[in-house]
Amino acid sequence: MKKTENSYLKRSQSLIELIDKSPTPFHVVEEFKYQLKNEGYVELLEQDSWDLAPDGKYFVIRNGSSLTAFCVGIKMPEEAGFKIIGAHTDSPNLRLKPNPEYIKNGYVQLGVEVYGGALLTTWTDRDLSLAGRVLLKQKPVKARKSSRGKQKPLSAIGYGGASRLIKFDRPLLRIPQLAIHLNRSVNEKGLVLNSQNHLPPVFALSDGKIKSKKMLKELVAAELNCAPADILSLELQLFDLQKGTLAGANNEFVFASRLDNLASCHAAMSALLESPRKDAATRVLVFYDNEEVGSETAQGGSSPFLKDVLERISAGSQNPRESFMRGVARSLFVSADMAHAIHPNYSEMHDANHLPMINSGPVIKSHAGQKYATDGVSASQFEQFCLKAKVPVQKFAIRSDMRCGSTIGPITAANLGVRTVDVGSPMLSMHSIREMAGSKDQENLIRVFKEFYKPV
Repeated sequence: MKKTENSYLKRSQSLIELIDKSPTPFHVVEEFKYQLKNEGYVELLEQDSWDLAPDGKYFVIRNGSSLTAFCVGIKMPEEAGFKIIGAHTDSPNLRLKPNPEYIKNGYVQLGVEVYGGALLTTWTDRDLSLAGRVLLKQKPVKARKSSRGKQKPLSAIGYGGASRLIKFDRPLLRIPQLAIHLNRSVNEKGLVLNSQNHLPPVFALSDGKIKSKKMLKELVAAELNCAPADILSLELQLFDLQKGTLAGANNEFVFASRLDNLASCHAAMSALLESPRKDAATRVLVFYDNEEVGSETAQGGSSPFLKDVLERISAGSQNPRESFMRGVARSLFVSADMAHAIHPNYSEMHDANHLPMINSGPVIKSHAGQKYATDGVSASQFEQFCLKAKVPVQKFAIRSDMRCGSTIGPITAANLGVRTVDVGSPMLSMHSIREMAGSKDQENLIRVFKEFYKPV
């Protein structure tokens, strides 16, 4: 195998490892936190005062599910601007309701809600498990003395508790399909699922002794080595236990869950961590949660998270407000989200002049209705980065008689007034429980992002 082939397969394998470790946005951010600290980045807290140094490396987390990392430029933002890549940590899935457990016809089941535009049929007949965040009561602690000798309580997290991540690495759940003998027309008419009635997974059998209301908490408590009474609340979602893999006759594909959009997150983080230290411009990446449900949250793309960080980076200037606005005017925001590759069995669903191919380079996405924020200037800028990185580039526009999805690109462009380009690697099976992309495209995207972050 050639050295170049080894290089791109290693990139894809690294992406697969991230996905396998990260079934929820909380796990994604925790993994990136570890990587950033390992590379000398310093964690900042939003409630603290920041003392930023030129060429300093920092990151800040919001809600445990969104993250911004940045390397401060050696020039002020008004002189050199910001180089920003944005992506999102969430993917469509099924999430547990607050009171999920119930017994029906001898089965213990869990009530779920659909998060985002999931392809629901792909969640049936899979080995599923649970992962997410658990909020625990804060353990009583002794007071400590302040510097003046008075008793001062130890501070807890704002809500008075502690947060723990959890991931069950064994099959716990299944959403069984109805046998074809009881649904003879399913292959002709398709599988139609009612979210309330047909998606609750089977959790256990009830033998009359099981108290369903306690089963889940007891299981979680045993996993975290705590008492069920210590659990304040659960934020859990279902995930597929099947690991990601290289696939195809020549390992040309990646089959995995959550490629949309962890592939973009992985590429952006790899590029930032591998970029040279000193740059006149401030290099930034932002990973938002809740993109799949519209971004209208405190940690979503519509929040002031990125704007807050950029303003605080500009605070060292003599005129911070003007520095921020001038810096944004000198900046480019790359909105990175996966793109639709041409589907060989449904080619009529694509515009004949816009047919992105897997393993043929990143895709620039455009839309006249501004569902993508790309314009002529930002598209040409991104094409130049591709040319310098020696990576092919593709174009995508949806059929004129179809509705278009959107990204954090238009939201960020509107919030900041920053020039924006929407790009992404081509893929198939988008929003399925198990998606498909190209093994060369991860390396392609990282190379372009590294060119974008390269000092001028």
